[in-house]
Amino acid sequence: MSNNKPRKMTFGLIVGNRGFFPGHLAQSGRTEMIAAIQKTGHDVVAVGPEETSHGAVESLAEASQLAELFRKHGAQIDGIIITLPNFGDERAVANTLRAANLTVPVLVQATPDTPGLMTIKDRRDSFCGKMSACNNLTQYRIPYSLTTLHTEAPGSDLFAKDLAWFAGVCRVVKGLRRLRIGAIGARPAAFNTVRYSEKILENNGISVEPIDLSEILGRIAKMGDKDDAAQAKLASIKKYVSTGAVPAEALMKMAKLGAVIDHWMAQNELAISAVQCWTSLEEYFGVVPCTVMSMMSENLMSSACEVDICGVIGMHALQLASETPSALLDWNNNYGEDPDKAVCFHCSNLPKHFFRKVKMDFQQIIAGTVGRDNTYGTCVGLVKSGAMSFARFSTDDSNGTMRGYVGEGEFTDDPLNTFGGAGVVHIQNLQGLLRYICERGFEHHVAANLSSVAASVREATTRYLGWSIYNHT
Repeated sequence: MSNNKPRKMTFGLIVGNRGFFPGHLAQSGRTEMIAAIQKTGHDVVAVGPEETSHGAVESLAEASQLAELFRKHGAQIDGIIITLPNFGDERAVANTLRAANLTVPVLVQATPDTPGLMTIKDRRDSFCGKMSACNNLTQYRIPYSLTTLHTEAPGSDLFAKDLAWFAGVCRVVKGLRRLRIGAIGARPAAFNTVRYSEKILENNGISVEPIDLSEILGRIAKMGDKDDAAQAKLASIKKYVSTGAVPAEALMKMAKLGAVIDHWMAQNELAISAVQCWTSLEEYFGVVPCTVMSMMSENLMSSACEVDICGVIGMHALQLASETPSALLDWNNNYGEDPDKAVCFHCSNLPKHFFRKVKMDFQQIIAGTVGRDNTYGTCVGLVKSGAMSFARFSTDDSNGTMRGYVGEGEFTDDPLNTFGGAGVVHIQNLQGLLRYICERGFEHHVAANLSSVAASVREATTRYLGWSIYNHT
């Protein structure tokens, strides 16, 4: 699933126009913007030149007409793009958004003037009009995003990059609003660090559906080895990862665990999950859940260990932005004497997408406590090199809000002789980030994604969800 093409999205389009500026610019600008959006594989909802003057909005009646169209397609619209091919009427732009009331992200773009075309026939003044549009949106308390440069041509490479960034913003906002998370088991007693406020999450539109580990194990106990769901899961596990060194009994246990979790999540319409592991499943069931969780994350249903609910929200946000699998890692070790490098590690449930090569094995840390035969199911390998985005969210229980941090770095090819799933990361001013984490009491877990999407995640969470997010640049 991680290799699928980007999801097609739908953008509402507002074309600004002001009557004493050239109308042909509004009409050509509308055509250029629609072409730019469709070139990236996305759909557009917009009025046509036969419905409003030049297919743009200037009057209150035109704003109302476009707003009605947006409301009609509200379930499909992921975000709204305001294009200003000339100065535009700032009131019409703001009135359209207020009347539509879709609460989706908004991108404001203005088309640049050409120095040789500055007469009254071809002059745009979009440079100036963008400020007026933003001023009105601010007065209306409508949040909005901006392009990298103040003016950008719709057909430019830079706007194409901005559109990809904005699409990520829209996916994160839509994916985190009304998110449903499965909490499988209780928080391990030894991990106070993953405590969180379920009520603060609910205030932010995120619901947590818990299930006791005894219910999971009880359903497994009623499932026979020949059960269709168990056999299907067993086949998918063997296809997913090398299992040559793993006893058949352990594989069957994993298959049943995965089948029960899959059914429960589908039944409760849950998008992602966090699982109790340390060390109940090993002691009382006899496997680690790592491979089952790795498979969920690989299929874009992020799953975090140690019931780290806020950790899996970070995974999900990065996955929504990049449309590729995320992992949850520990900020775990220094790497030699390089202050900007560290070892990120888990023991591990990393998705296959992260590894250079991977095999299933036993979990060396827990094996020392419960025995090797009770810890099969971990995914072992080194993380491949490439871009890295990271994120951590937490509930700020003192202030009743959400907080966090995002940033980017890279996984390197540096040698590493260890177990579990691990990789060396290089992050500019890593020491400053580590100081920030420790001074503000953030968790040792961090979500990671093999991409460069931190900017989309930060824009979505700060501007549209109202979270307090530090950007480590």
